[in-house]
Amino acid sequence: MAAPDLDPSSSSIFSQQNSRLPDDTVFYAIFPDSSLTSSSTTASLQSLHLQILKTLTPFTADYIWQHEPFTLFPSTLPKPPCVCSLDHHLPHLHGKLRVADNFEDEWFTVFLLFHISTAFPDVSIRVWDSDGEFLLIEAAYHLPRWLNPQNSLNRVFIRHGDLHIVPKSRLPNPTITESLNFIVNFGQESVAPEPVQLAVKNRISEYPEKARRNMHVVRVRVPASVAQVLSQEPCLIALAVEGFYDRDIDTMKYAAKMERFLSRGREEELVCVAVKMSRAMYAQLVQQAFQAPKCYPMLNRSEDRVAYLEAELGMKIACGLEMMYQQRRKEGLEGKGSSWIAFRESLERSGYFEGLIPGSKEYQRLLQNAEEYYRSSASFSRTSEMMSAPVRRIDEILALPYTADDFRGQEVPPSDDDSWLYNGEEELNSELLERQKEIEHYNSKKKKNQKSKEQDDAGPSSSSNIDGFNPGDIAKTMQAFVQKMSSYEGAEVPENRNLKEVDFDADRFFKDVESMMKCHGDENATSDDDIEEGSSSDLDFDESEDESEEGEDTFMHSYSDALNEELKATTLKKSFVRADEQAPKKDEGTSNATEDMEEDFTPVDVDVNLVKNFLDSFSSQQGLPGPASNLLGLMGLQLPKDDDNNKNK
Repeated sequence: MAAPDLDPSSSSIFSQQNSRLPDDTVFYAIFPDSSLTSSSTTASLQSLHLQILKTLTPFTADYIWQHEPFTLFPSTLPKPPCVCSLDHHLPHLHGKLRVADNFEDEWFTVFLLFHISTAFPDVSIRVWDSDGEFLLIEAAYHLPRWLNPQNSLNRVFIRHGDLHIVPKSRLPNPTITESLNFIVNFGQESVAPEPVQLAVKNRISEYPEKARRNMHVVRVRVPASVAQVLSQEPCLIALAVEGFYDRDIDTMKYAAKMERFLSRGREEELVCVAVKMSRAMYAQLVQQAFQAPKCYPMLNRSEDRVAYLEAELGMKIACGLEMMYQQRRKEGLEGKGSSWIAFRESLERSGYFEGLIPGSKEYQRLLQNAEEYYRSSASFSRTSEMMSAPVRRIDEILALPYTADDFRGQEVPPSDDDSWLYNGEEELNSELLERQKEIEHYNSKKKKNQKSKEQDDAGPSSSSNIDGFNPGDIAKTMQAFVQKMSSYEGAEVPENRNLKEVDFDADRFFKDVESMMKCHGDENATSDDDIEEGSSSDLDFDESEDESEEGEDTFMHSYSDALNEELKATTLKKSFVRADEQAPKKDEGTSNATEDMEEDFTPVDVDVNLVKNFLDSFSSQQGLPGPASNLLGLMGLQLPKDDDNNKNK
């Protein structure tokens, strides 16, 4: 079969439309203004690249990143994997950073990007993660109502130290190029509102000091080979912790042998050194129980508890470093990493495997062809080099002469206080309190706006003069309320409401009911066979129009007479106020039958009955909270106190 038509090094594999973005990863892109014109060159982009890295060095030199450091790559490199935009022709700098369990890395990155936008005023920066526009998520309670995840793409940028949001009114569906041009030429219109700015800037206000506080120095006892590697490349502690924390059955086999870092087995001497790592890394090491391999020279717990704890933590680091080293060496030889996974997923989506069952003979043949094609690609070389880079560096360090004596006699500082690991409740409560305040402020503002809108729609409100209370307001307010359309945000009347009439066939309804009544009426006199042979609702529809109308009139009179007979024995009719209740009475000579008939046809005053029932219910509450006052209060009405009842008490 012909080789797949998709180059694994192509940026389309990493497109936001074609593949799911990696979890817990932050992405960023820096667009110089010159990229919007023809004046941008490869040399100018590379010069900007070097200047930015030089500017960030004071902040990042001593920082230990959780998984990978902050990096930037020019888009002019041959086919770089970029997820920045669909405008691939636009020259820019881009990068990504896997965050995983340490979200401090993500916000430190945001701080660095804001700093870049201040130091280099002629650039616009975009940053997002696998959840989307996380800067907007941080300011969720302060965003304009029109902004939502569906229309936020290519709208959010950082420029001149401020957050910019391209307004929808100016660009309904912008591309990257359109948004950049708008920010450059009309930046004053895209600056985000002050509450949004504060929400984001408050989140990064403590950096870079917070980044330094996030570092944790601890004393450990490790083999001399491990101490040598970490002394030359302190950043490799991140890979060691990752190897330990993400271990599985296969990688633990490497730790059982410790071929690279324990050449002498249990005879290897442990040395005491200080290791710097992030707080998240320290927590990942301390909080996991792990039995030392049999080949590891572990100390005795009973002799010196402090030394034992230092050795236990060092053992986890050494095992993690061994597992990482062996796994990376294997993957480097195979050249399989995230790019191979993305390449394979793209083949599956394109139908390359033709729906074959994984593991079948034909599937394996196609997979082998894909692997051969992948090995001949540039992506294979880059992946192999990337995976093998730590392995090569470790081999270079350990190739130099070193002994355990090199680490003896050195003054090792004590471990940092780790009470933050166990006493973080106060910080957590403080953070939750801040979020709670935001929620309360948002809800209060929303209720205030809703109440104001309801007052405008329903007329009189609780702010009206209570002394001038009009009972007719209850009926008007209730009518306005029931006419509203309810949504998940509450009852709200659409601006351009176009309600369709209900398509209700009254004739068909009455025929169906009549048919059911006939069936029930003949139930005792007719057998099941007779019912099956008799008329059904379908047959009734075939009758002439006159017969249908006659049957309908008969049914309605019968139904009305039966209902009136039932209601005569009750006092229900006396509970309604009728329209002519205040009219003069008929002459006494009028027959009772005539009076009953006229009363039956006297309409009920719905509004008067509604107000009367509300007032009766409110009066029965005797000034206490109850359903009547609560319901009227929600509709913006406040009834005066029942002074008559109070006087009678």
